[in-house]
This record gives sequence, C-alpha cells and structure tokens, in this order.
Amino acid sequence: MFNVKLSTLNDDRDLGFLGSPQGGSGYHPSIMFRSVFPFLNKAYWIFGFASAAFGGPKALAQNGSEPIAPEYHIYAGNTHAHTSYTWSHGEQWVNVKPEPGEQKEPLLYVDPEGAQFPAKNAVQKPDWQKVQGPPAVHFALAKEKGYDFYFTTDHSQEVAFQPPSPANPNWVDTLKAAAEATDAKFVAIAGYEHSENNGPNGAGHLNVINSAEYLNALAKNVDLPYFYNWLKTAKANGDGPVVVSFNHPGPHQYNDWAYRDPEITEIITMLEVINSNNKIHYPGFINALNRGWKVSPVCGNDNHGLTGIGKHTSRTFVLATEKTKAAILDAMKHRRTYAALDTNIQCRYTVNGKIMGSTLDQPDALQFDISISDPDTDNPKDKVTKIDIVKDGGEVAETFTPETPAHAVTWKPTIQDSTSHYFFVRVWNAGGGDAPGADPSKPIAWLAPVWTGR
Repeated sequence: MFNVKLSTLNDDRDLGFLGSPQGGSGYHPSIMFRSVFPFLNKAYWIFGFASAAFGGPKALAQNGSEPIAPEYHIYAGNTHAHTSYTWSHGEQWVNVKPEPGEQKEPLLYVDPEGAQFPAKNAVQKPDWQKVQGPPAVHFALAKEKGYDFYFTTDHSQEVAFQPPSPANPNWVDTLKAAAEATDAKFVAIAGYEHSENNGPNGAGHLNVINSAEYLNALAKNVDLPYFYNWLKTAKANGDGPVVVSFNHPGPHQYNDWAYRDPEITEIITMLEVINSNNKIHYPGFINALNRGWKVSPVCGNDNHGLTGIGKHTSRTFVLATEKTKAAILDAMKHRRTYAALDTNIQCRYTVNGKIMGSTLDQPDALQFDISISDPDTDNPKDKVTKIDIVKDGGEVAETFTPETPAHAVTWKPTIQDSTSHYFFVRVWNAGGGDAPGADPSKPIAWLAPVWTGR
C-alpha cells in the first residue's frame, strides 16, 4: 500500500492513499512519478511510497542518482515494563521493612532449575489488582495515557514462563495481548528481560524485543557468550527485527563489555541511559561506546506495576517513518533513538546530511545540523539552555549556550576531527526535566551517536 505526498510551491500536504493503514505523513519512499490534476489547474508532484527490502527506507530522486531522505516522525514510549507475569516481585507485594536490628528477608528465591518465585514470607496486597495486571492491562493503560508505544519485558526466569517454550501459555498470551492492543494510534510490542545474574562470564540485564522465543537467563549453562550466540539466530515475532538493549548498566557490567563481534554489534543496538524514570547510567553508556558497542540511548522505566505508567515522565523517543511495529523496530535497529527526562521534547540532528544513528565514511569535517524544541511553550522550565557535542571518552567537543533560552533552538557547528570514533548530542533545559530530583545543571536528553567509520 502507498501513501502519497502532494506538494507545490504553495501547498504541502499528506494524504492517505490506496488503503494506507493510517494516512498521515508516515511513509517509506521508494518511487516517484508525475501527474497533473486538471481539476485543480496545478501541476503536482506525487510521491508514492513503499518499503525498501533491505537497509531501511530509501528512494531515488527524479534522475535516479541521489537518494531522497525519508521523512521521520518522533514517537515516545517505554521500552521496559513488568506485568503480573513477573510475579516474584513488584507492586503486588507489601514491602515489609525489617525492624531495627532485624535481618532483612530475601525478596525472592530461585530454585535449582533457575525458576524464580516470590519469597516464601512475601505478603500479597489484598487489592493488588489495582496496581498490577497482565500484559493486556498494561497496554490498555499505556494507550489511555497517551504513549505512542509500550513494551512489556517480563523476566524470562519467572515461574510463569517455565519451562521455556514458544508454546508456553503465558508467553503466548503476552504476544497475543500485544497484537490485539496495536492500532493506528498505539503500538504494543512484547519482549522479555534476560537477567544474567549467575553466569561465570559476567552479569547484566538485557531486553530482547520482538523475539518469537526466549531463554531462561538463570538456567544451567546459559551465560553471556551463550546468550549472544543465541541472539544471532533468534527469529522475530512477525513484523520487524529482533532488537536488544543493555539495561541499567553499571560502568563495567557484561564482563566489562566483553564478547563483542560485528554480528552481535548489529543486534544489541540500544542502552538504557535512563532507568526507573530518573536513574542515569551515563558512565556505562560511555564505556560501552569506548569498547566499540554501537548503542543508542533509550529510557526504560522498568515499572513493576501499573502506577509508573501514569506517574513516570521520562521517555524513549524514536525517529520512525510511521507509527507501526515494523517502523518503530526499524528505528531501533538503526539506532534512531534518544532518551529524555521529559515526555515530549523534540530532538533530531544530522551530520553531513546523515541522520543520527548513522555511520559515516571517515570524514575529517563534520557538519552538524541540530534541532531541539519543546511544544510546552507556556512552561518556561522547558526552554532549552544548552547543547553540547560529546566525542570519544566522554570528552566535550563543542558547547552551545543560547543567548536567550528558548523553546526552539537550532545549532549548526562544523567540527574538524580526523581521529574520533563517535559523536553524540546532549541537551539541557531550564527546569532540569520533569522527573523527581530535577537539576538544571545536568542534561535532560541524550541523543543517538553518529559513528565516523574509523
């Protein structure tokens, strides 16, 4: 199916065409042709668009020589959430604090087969269903609260998912709930959190998004090298690729960022710079980049219940061609993401005409075109106060401070550099973001890097 874009010097509007699932301006460019509408007495260019088979959306210009850049739209959501299938811990349980001098009881336990259960002394809230529920309830509430997309990522070692199988009824229910919740206004995607807590070759959590199957991270002989090899053959659940993120990383987790190779680098494409609404994992981001991982920032709110869906204000943002499962996953696969302590800040940039997340061809001069805006123009705390560009090792390459803070700021510096491997952009605003503990002296948004190809 196609979308068309009609444009003249005086008119630029998008129309749904031939049964496009949502109309609007989200499209994949592929072909272009000219037509004349006599009843309008104007010549229009009609751009018909279809999805390219490989490497993301592309198009040829009229002379067939230069690619036409896709039109990217910004969508906001959450990439990390736990439903009632993560039964071992979460909002459904009373958080009993020990008396002074009393030893704290374990919050959960794991059996010899790697299945995870609530602590034997855990106290369930009598009204727990008000604060926790299955995937369908999470998706419905996220849709109601205005999320563009929402991922459920329950722990794969939970007893609900044992034994691991694509036919496990709770796994099947998770996939079914995501498919049924998705419509033209909202995208629900199922994944799981792979929580490597006990392996001999490093520890760390990762979200696996859109896989047809799953592993129990705590099963015998499942360590990070085993898991990374499994990911290389993991099949997708329907539309879109399998994408993976490092979750709430410490500076030296994952055996100090070991076991990277070119193939796994193209699967693990994201990293939680923000977790749990306001926990920042910037040192882990820098170390991962320095070790050669090509990861783009995301925000995983990691809510273990329903409360965070309405309460949390931080978001993952994607630059996608349309609001569909395939397009959002494609944005994540190609690292067109950013994380922000804000619900709706609009950020994008290019370097030498290439969109954030791209790999360049070893340029010596890098022409940045950065655009930051916030639609909450009635809130002075959302004015942009500072932008900087960071390169290898976390070194600040350039900084821009507007003479007057504003809700919309552009910056187009050129950096001469023939040695660095990556650059990315950070943003500050007057209020320090919307999450608790806001601090105007600290960044509120971290944008996808560009890699120089060196």
